[in-house]
Amino acid sequence: MKLVRYGKPGKEKPGLIDADGKLRDLSAVIKDVTPDQLGDAALAKLRKLKTDKLPLVRGKPRMGCPVAGVPKFIAIGLNYADHAAESNLPIPKEPIVFTKATSCIQGPDDDVMLPKGSVKSDWEVELGVVIGTRARYVSQKAALDHVAGYCTINDVSEREYQIERGGTWDKGKGCDTFGPIGPWLVTRDEIANPQKLDMWLDVNGKRMQTGNTKTMIFSVAKLVSYVSQFMTLEPGDIITTGTPPGVGLGMKPPVYLKKGDVMTLGIEGLGEQRQTVVPFKL
Repeated sequence: MKLVRYGKPGKEKPGLIDADGKLRDLSAVIKDVTPDQLGDAALAKLRKLKTDKLPLVRGKPRMGCPVAGVPKFIAIGLNYADHAAESNLPIPKEPIVFTKATSCIQGPDDDVMLPKGSVKSDWEVELGVVIGTRARYVSQKAALDHVAGYCTINDVSEREYQIERGGTWDKGKGCDTFGPIGPWLVTRDEIANPQKLDMWLDVNGKRMQTGNTKTMIFSVAKLVSYVSQFMTLEPGDIITTGTPPGVGLGMKPPVYLKKGDVMTLGIEGLGEQRQTVVPFKL
């Protein structure tokens, strides 16, 4: 099942994508795709719906983040060995955990705004994991039972803020518009193995990143279990799991985003995104 939220920012309606790829309105069934709709029981009820009876949404409305009211936006750094190498950093012995501000979350095709004074903004296609049921000190074996589904994320990053200005990575990761998520939340029953998904990202039509989640250092199950040892994962929390090689930072010389650039990216089975880079404005 592919759950979505569509409409103008702040006024999104719940929907789903049917078997024919058409958008159907869920407003008469649920008020929104909120964290309390992500548990197994709630999702099972939605699966029983006769989708052909749901109202068809005409046109191509804007897609928002497929989950409303995300409680925590957690990120994993250097989770692909070849990306660590291009960043001139050692392969981590344990997952590197940081946070992206929830205020950076936006729809998959919304513009990405360069922060004030930014000269090193970068791209990162990543697999997103959406938590469905509360996870606290869960085992790796049971970890995926706590996952509602998966989505495509662009972990946009300002490298100067992240690396050169001291402190943690967070300051380069949570700038406004730096968290495009979606277009869909694909429930875990449709993803047989989250460790076998192709992923890619282009800038201005040129392929920059090509990868597969099979090359993750730490698997999705390992990450959910690991993070749950340090914080309780609640329904609606999103973990973005690291990026394959091909980021601007790793190029020789480095290449960074500028006004007018267009990023397109996608993950197998999880849909595609497209963002235009725009200059800073209040």
